[in-house]
Amino acid sequence: MITSIKELLISENYGKKINVKGWVRTKRESKNVAFIALNDGSTINNVQIVVNIDSTNEEKLAKIHTGASLSIDGELIKSEGKGQNIEINAENIEILGIANPDEYPLQPKKHSLEFLRENAHLRFRTNTFSAIFRIRHAMIFAIHSFFNEKGFYNVHTPIITASDAEGAGEMFRVSVLPAKNPPVNEQGNVDFTKDFFGKETNLTVSGQLEAELAALALSKVYTFGPTFRAENSNTTRHLAEFWMIEPEAAFYDINDDMDLAENMLKYCVKYALDNCFDDLQFLSNRLKEEEKGKPQDQQSQELIDKLNFVLNNDFERITYTEAIDILRNSNHNKKKKFQYIIDGWGADLQSEHERYLVEKHFKKPVILIDYPKEIKAFYMKQNEDGKTVRAMDILFPGIGEIVGGSQREENYAKLVARMNEMEIPTSEMSWYLDTRKFGTVPHSGFGLGFERLMLFITGMGNIRDVIPFPRTPKNAEF
Repeated sequence: MITSIKELLISENYGKKINVKGWVRTKRESKNVAFIALNDGSTINNVQIVVNIDSTNEEKLAKIHTGASLSIDGELIKSEGKGQNIEINAENIEILGIANPDEYPLQPKKHSLEFLRENAHLRFRTNTFSAIFRIRHAMIFAIHSFFNEKGFYNVHTPIITASDAEGAGEMFRVSVLPAKNPPVNEQGNVDFTKDFFGKETNLTVSGQLEAELAALALSKVYTFGPTFRAENSNTTRHLAEFWMIEPEAAFYDINDDMDLAENMLKYCVKYALDNCFDDLQFLSNRLKEEEKGKPQDQQSQELIDKLNFVLNNDFERITYTEAIDILRNSNHNKKKKFQYIIDGWGADLQSEHERYLVEKHFKKPVILIDYPKEIKAFYMKQNEDGKTVRAMDILFPGIGEIVGGSQREENYAKLVARMNEMEIPTSEMSWYLDTRKFGTVPHSGFGLGFERLMLFITGMGNIRDVIPFPRTPKNAEF
């Protein structure tokens, strides 16, 4: 029976015969003994295999290099070395797969993140990325656990859709029509009635609208699925394919929505600290090493401290109007240290403004509410003032906005008027409007970009490094 290295490292079953399998991280030899660091992905830590050179086939030992896969039968013994409690005295070694050192890209040395992106099919084997993807699994599990405990039902919303939830228009078309000479209508446009679905369809940018339909029957639902944005952006914060968590809850107002989002984020952070500490510690040390040459004021907050910063603080809740006043009157704005100067009410806040509020002014996570309706989506509930909507954004240190949500407009007439104002065809959204005609209720929800959460939890600086196979402009490898 195979024993995972994670289990072995906490075992004190000295003298027990075990079998362990994994990949070689390093091998070093002395006169009579070879030491192999073996890792199977179950933990950031390796187990040391002690090999008696005299009793091991010399030809076999020569084939063992970094990257090779092995099956080891041996005895668990107490380690005399520092930093480890146990090691394995090898009795039989089977080479499952060799890795030619002249060809294997991941030799035991420092590799740039860009190099590892180019070798994304192998980067899981590095300490950095094995840690990231173990944490990614833990966060997926934590999110499902949180919503399950809160009585939410998971709903699979469509990946292929005919609606644009955000009105942004940056969508990937789904079509089986021939790329060359597609059928056209009398106006000379592509005739999508001849397409597979009989209309123009795209990959979804959000599952929110469909989740609302479910919430207005099941009360509390959430989606957790892939979303797509055809935005030609190569920044460190954008992907063409990413994952979204989107809860929707009937009978929730904006305050209930904020409570839910704050509790969910704290639940995830605590789960990471409780269950991924070795991986977080490794990533923290990596970040310190990366930033060693930077001036003190440009260095990131230590990763574990940053996570506790979120966990141990109540999120500050202020209106957009209050935030604008703070930013406009700040020394940062007066001395023109912001790239985007805040002149007055109505400005769309940038990441630098959001981070200033969190890191400099309040020194805690911040929730902004009551945004100008002109800079927010059509479905957000309008406030009595006629100028603002019940939107809320949660701002985190180092990252800016991490959650965006709102109370939804449940009033049929107001929603139709807003859609007409924004030139969103109501005829194509009759199914959505029906929910406001038949038993409408106040309801709210939010969206959390999962990779944004992963950036925060891991301390990584590029969103391409927290998803296994990033999809970005001109890049669809693997």
